[in-house]
Amino acid sequence: MDQGTQKVEKKRFLEPVVALKFDSNQMVQEAAGYSVAPSASPFLHRLPLLPFLHLSQTTEPELCYSGRIVWMSILLTDFFQVGLWIDAGSRYENERNNGTAHFLEHMAFKGTRKRSQLDLELEIENMGAHLNAYTSREQTVYYAKAFSKDLPRAVEILADIIQNSTLGEAEIERERGVILREMQEVETNLQEVVFDYLHATAYQSTALGRTILGPTENIKTINRGDLVEYITTHYKGPRIVLAAAGGVCHEELIDLAKYHFGKLPNRYQGEAPVLPPCHFTGSEIRVRDDKMPLAHIAIAVEAVGWSHPDTIPLMVANTLIGNWDRSFGGGVNLSSKLAQMACQGNLCHSFQSFNTCYTDTGLWGLYMVCEPGTINDMMHFTQMEWMSLCTSVTESEVARAKNLLKTNMLLHLDGSTPICEDIGRQMLCYSRRIPLHELEARIDAIDANTIKDVCTKYIYNRAPAIAAVGPIEQLPDYNQIRSGMFWMRT
Repeated sequence: MDQGTQKVEKKRFLEPVVALKFDSNQMVQEAAGYSVAPSASPFLHRLPLLPFLHLSQTTEPELCYSGRIVWMSILLTDFFQVGLWIDAGSRYENERNNGTAHFLEHMAFKGTRKRSQLDLELEIENMGAHLNAYTSREQTVYYAKAFSKDLPRAVEILADIIQNSTLGEAEIERERGVILREMQEVETNLQEVVFDYLHATAYQSTALGRTILGPTENIKTINRGDLVEYITTHYKGPRIVLAAAGGVCHEELIDLAKYHFGKLPNRYQGEAPVLPPCHFTGSEIRVRDDKMPLAHIAIAVEAVGWSHPDTIPLMVANTLIGNWDRSFGGGVNLSSKLAQMACQGNLCHSFQSFNTCYTDTGLWGLYMVCEPGTINDMMHFTQMEWMSLCTSVTESEVARAKNLLKTNMLLHLDGSTPICEDIGRQMLCYSRRIPLHELEARIDAIDANTIKDVCTKYIYNRAPAIAAVGPIEQLPDYNQIRSGMFWMRT
C-alpha cells in the first residue's frame, strides 16, 4: 500500500473524536480518537501492527478523579443528540435495593429544584426536543435530541435532572404504580421474560442474575433514602461520560461541560463501588404452559467481556449462525446454514443468534421461537452448527461472515443517535472510542483457524444455560442437550 492509498483509507474511516477530562480543579483537553498504548490494549490480540493504524504510546487517562466528555462532528445537520452515560446499573445493586437504578431513571423527569415536572415537560415540548432515559445491567443513560441552536438548554437540562432532582414523596408513590404496571407489560414480552430467566439461571445467586426492574416487593418498598443513597454512591464524575453527535460546536460543548459539570463530586466518602464478581452456572429454567401456541427458548454458553481479545472472533461466530424468521426470502440461498435448515424444514418461526457482553463476562447463544413439534429438531440442528464452528468452518464462510459483520456495523452508524450511543458505550467500556478502521483491521485478522480455536474454547464440551417458556414438552432433557455440546469427547 503506497502513501497515497493510506491517505484515502484515513479519509474513509477516521472520524474526528475528541475526549476531554475534567475535574473540579483542572480542565485538560486531549486528543483520544486514534492512538492507544499497544502494551495496554487487549484488543491487539493476533493483530499485526499495520502501518495505517498509527499505534503510539499515550498517557492513560486518570479516571479516578475526572469525568469524561466526548464529542463527534457530523456536518450538514441541524440536529444533535447529547447524553450522559453513567457507569451504574442493576449489577451494582443488592437483593435489598434491586430495582433502585431503574426507579431513579423514572424519577429523573419528575421535577428538580429549578423546574417542576410540568415546567420540564413544557420546556422540552416548546424546544421540539426529545428527552429520555434507560437502564441496563451495567449502565444508566440520560439523553436529549434537539435542534443545534438548543444545545445549551439541552445540556443544562441533563445536568439539572441528575444533580438537582427533588425526588418528592408524592412523585415516588405515583411512579411506584407506573413501574408496577410496566412490570406487567414486560411479562407479556416473552423474549424479555426468557432472557431474564436466562440471566437468572446462568448467573444464579449473583448480581447479573437479578432483573433490571427488580422484584415487586422491592418496588413497593423503595423510598427516597434509597434513591439518594444510590445517587451519592454512583453519580460521580469518574463514572460519567458526556457524549454528543450531530450539529454541535466543539468549543461550545466544552464550555457547557465546564460550567454545568465542573462541580460534580469525584471523591467517595468510603470505598468506591466495584462490580461484584459473577460466575456462570450451566443450568436451566423451564416454565411449561401448554396453552401457549409457541415455545420460546434461549440457550447460551459463557462468553467474554467487552475488552477481552476473543470478543471479535465471537462476534464473527455469532454472524456465522445469523438470524432468520419466516418473513425472510432466500430459502436455500441464505448464507446461514442454520437458516437454510430452518427454512427448508420449517423448524421454527424465527431464531436469532446473540452475543451479549458485560465488563467481565458474557452470554453467547441462540434464541428461538418454535412450534411444539419442531423443538427437538431445531435444538439438534442448532447444536450441530455450533459443533461445525468448532471443527469444520471454512475460510469462505468466515470471509462472508466478516464482510457481513463489517456491513452491519457501518449500517448501524447511520445517524447522530446511534453514533452518540456507540461513543458513550465505548467510552465506558474501553475509555476510548475504537475507530472503524481499527475494528475493520481486527475483523480482517480473523481466519477459520481463529474461529475454530475460540469456539472450541467457549462452546465445545461446555455446559450451557437454558431458559424455556411455553409448550416445551418436546424440549430434550438437559443431559441430552449437554451431550450435544461435543462430538468426540476425550
